[in-house]
Amino acid sequence: MNNQRRSMLKFAPFALAGLTNKPVFGQTDSANPVMTPLFFDVRVYGATGSGRTLDSPGVNAAINAAAAAGGGTVVFPAGTYLCFSIRLRSQVHLYISQGATILAAASPLPGQTTGEMGGKYDAAEAKTAYDAYQDYGHNHWHNSLIWGEDLHNVGISGPGLIYGKGLSFGGWIKGERRGDYPIYEAEQPGVGNKAIALKNCRNVIFRDLNILKGGHFGLLLTGVDNLTIDNLTIDTDRDGIDLDCCKNVHVSNCIVNSPWDDGICPKSSYALGYARSTENVTITGCTVTGYYQLGSVLDGSYKIFPPGENIYRTGRIKCGTESNGGFRNITITNCVFEGCNSLSLESEDGALCEDITISNISMRNLIYGPLFFRLGARLRGPKDSTRVGVLRRILVSNIVSYNSEASIGNILSGIPDYPIEDIKIANFYMQHKGGISPEQAKIVPPEDVDKYPDPGVFGPMPAHGFFLRHLRHLEMSHVEIAPMAMDGRPAVVLEDVERADFFAITAPTSPPAFALRHAGDIRISLSRAAKDAILGRVVNETL
Repeated sequence: MNNQRRSMLKFAPFALAGLTNKPVFGQTDSANPVMTPLFFDVRVYGATGSGRTLDSPGVNAAINAAAAAGGGTVVFPAGTYLCFSIRLRSQVHLYISQGATILAAASPLPGQTTGEMGGKYDAAEAKTAYDAYQDYGHNHWHNSLIWGEDLHNVGISGPGLIYGKGLSFGGWIKGERRGDYPIYEAEQPGVGNKAIALKNCRNVIFRDLNILKGGHFGLLLTGVDNLTIDNLTIDTDRDGIDLDCCKNVHVSNCIVNSPWDDGICPKSSYALGYARSTENVTITGCTVTGYYQLGSVLDGSYKIFPPGENIYRTGRIKCGTESNGGFRNITITNCVFEGCNSLSLESEDGALCEDITISNISMRNLIYGPLFFRLGARLRGPKDSTRVGVLRRILVSNIVSYNSEASIGNILSGIPDYPIEDIKIANFYMQHKGGISPEQAKIVPPEDVDKYPDPGVFGPMPAHGFFLRHLRHLEMSHVEIAPMAMDGRPAVVLEDVERADFFAITAPTSPPAFALRHAGDIRISLSRAAKDAILGRVVNETL
């Protein structure tokens, strides 16, 4: 059978479901030949796809019918399906056809009890004693456009669109407007808070989806194991993809535009009521950006925000900040960053973060330096068990960054008595705008051990390349730092760093490229940035 014929047969049942407006049946047990549906057209169960009637009752009826039959695929033919909460079931897959849109109905406005057509989203779960350890959105799943809990073998795929038009993007009313949409209060009963939310599920697939304006999260996946996310395009006003307390995760070939928040974000919060690590995660072949106006990536117009507009341009890949359980065995590779924040690794709430590789990353027009690694002590968790975490064994290689803003470069920082350990950085090229005054070299950044971790929180940096503080066992090789205009700061500042090796480092030598403060066991060799040196204890020296 040739590939073309095989491909046609693969999708024939979907075509049949759309043409017949009836369920497609198949034989599931050869010993007991009872015909059971394989594909469930939502229109058979009452959905119209007109965009003028409330279709969530029909959609949920189709899902329930598929679950009752032992499983199946629920098909959305072309059309617009106006919905409040859609409740997933085990063994059920949603297929959103080309030309189909699941449209989030308008939530209740402040002071109202119902939203569009008198409907509302499912109620959020009751508050718990551990809600205080993470933001409101992380603690609730049911108040979503599409949600599921304690499920297995579920998925959503298809080239159609999930449009979270009627969802809230956060927990406040007076926040800045993000696009031409009403502002809903997330904690108000009946308000929808996220596009897709799963809790305690396994064997989950998301593939070939488009999500526009996903609310607080395009995907919030908490305690989800054996998870595949492939070929999604997300154009949204908060986080794109959050992987919280998940194990065995593959994220690939996704495009995420999230100007106001993170793009792809592994987390390990306390939302399950206990600390659980996020581990065995691969993120590959993805593009993240905070550069473009909401919706302009999906429609292909790629409209850049006008100058002066208050846009965070976050859009990054970040591990954290919620970090009670930890991050282990994480691989981030073959990704593109454009017009966004730094690639970030953060342990703030006691997380054990170890065995992380970052490689083959191309970056352009970042608002800060390419890397932000932070071990801090926010310690948002149970007081009797939450201690400062660990950040160690991190390999970074083959990174190129062009035209980043110059004031805040790369930051790798632990806190006093809790250093980041065992870092290797190789084949790293950073070209930034430069042009910063020598006065900024005198700045001593605050420790801020318990503050929210973000490069901007620490303020301007005294180094134009790397600010390294509270580190143990660092290796940097074949690194070039190239300001586009003369910069009055050292390329590398070391503060409380022990055993650091620098090999083949290229950077301007005026002012001196290295500034060392309370550092020890430092070696520099075969570098254009400074002469070869082997140093023991150094209190304050430039090279």
